[in-house]
Amino acid sequence: MNTWTNISAAGRPQFSVLAVFFLCLIPPRLFAQAPTSDIRQAAAAGNAQAQFAVANDKFRERYGTLDYAEMLSWYRKSAAQGFAPAQNQLGSMYENNIGLPQNYKRAATYYRLAAKQGSAPAEYNLAALFEAGHGVHRSYKEALSWYRKAAGQNLPSAEKEIGYFYQCGLGVNRDYAQALAWYRRAADHGNSDAENQLGYMAEEGWGQPQNYDVALSWFYKASEHGSAQAQENIGYIFQHGTGVKTDYVQAMSWFVKAAAQGNSDAQNQLGWMYQFGQGVQTDNARALSWYGLAAGQGNVKGQNNLQILTDNLQDEGGEWQNATAPVSDAAIAQAQRWAKIQDLHRAIDHAEAEALYQDDLIDQLEHTGKGKSGAVVKMINATGSVIAVKYRIEAEKYRAEAARLRDELAQIESQN
Repeated sequence: MNTWTNISAAGRPQFSVLAVFFLCLIPPRLFAQAPTSDIRQAAAAGNAQAQFAVANDKFRERYGTLDYAEMLSWYRKSAAQGFAPAQNQLGSMYENNIGLPQNYKRAATYYRLAAKQGSAPAEYNLAALFEAGHGVHRSYKEALSWYRKAAGQNLPSAEKEIGYFYQCGLGVNRDYAQALAWYRRAADHGNSDAENQLGYMAEEGWGQPQNYDVALSWFYKASEHGSAQAQENIGYIFQHGTGVKTDYVQAMSWFVKAAAQGNSDAQNQLGWMYQFGQGVQTDNARALSWYGLAAGQGNVKGQNNLQILTDNLQDEGGEWQNATAPVSDAAIAQAQRWAKIQDLHRAIDHAEAEALYQDDLIDQLEHTGKGKSGAVVKMINATGSVIAVKYRIEAEKYRAEAARLRDELAQIESQN
């Protein structure tokens, strides 16, 4: 018997906690605007802050025509001088496969270097590695310790994480009062995830009397600050009439807003509404499209619903052909465009990372013979040059692929 997967109230997600954290990939700029000739001269002369500024400027252009190797060179020069923002940046690039092969251990090393200098973003990022167990042994106690250090510098995302630890009892006794206190502190600093969590806790009645009006108020505030999860939560409230009158039009409006930002739960809910005709005419083609978008992001509920609907329609013969006809829907097109852009960003970063990896292999070959006897050097040079050619060909292949992907990205982004 097929079992459809909607999102129950108890199982509705709050926010992603154990996902890869990408905090402050570009730390606050130390030089306003694009680097001037004076700043570039300072960078060439060895000024760590100037080197970091030049690298940051190039990082922002990484999806246009860009030499990743030059960008990385400036970050490394700055980090080698002990400049904490550059060390944190390299850690983030290693963690997230941005122009560098993903390597959690190296990420942890760079984060530690910056964190020991008191860098709040690095303290947060190191804590996230301990929480997830990436590159280090998972330790909620160690994670909480680093989150507290970052929160001591009023980093809102760290304050929010401490609230989550108390809410879930991670490394500490569960304490809703403490969770609420930390969420409110983060919310006071403008953190939309914390605002969303305050709404969720009010909706559930955790640490306070259950109050749907208060919950909706926090969700609205988080939504105003751009939280797609809060938008999905508002849509869910109107879809199910949780403390309000059921309003499918409102629900769909909020789900569409969240889906446009890539929220896979909202995409799954839109598929559900179209499949079962909640406020709209039943439309299996649109249902399949929305389920497909959710499933493409790894959403388990979307994957299940897509599979079940596909199986049912195929069993019904002609229904499958009708449901797979092209769909003209602005909201779906916008969500598909968002997904495609994200896919291209990841693909470009991966291709550039692979190209730089080949460059590193070539560099290693060039330094292999140093300090060896003349005969050994000749042998190494003879074999190494052949291998180096192969690496150079691979590097150029990846750079050509990155260039092709950039052209495709530019074409998509130029479309209104």
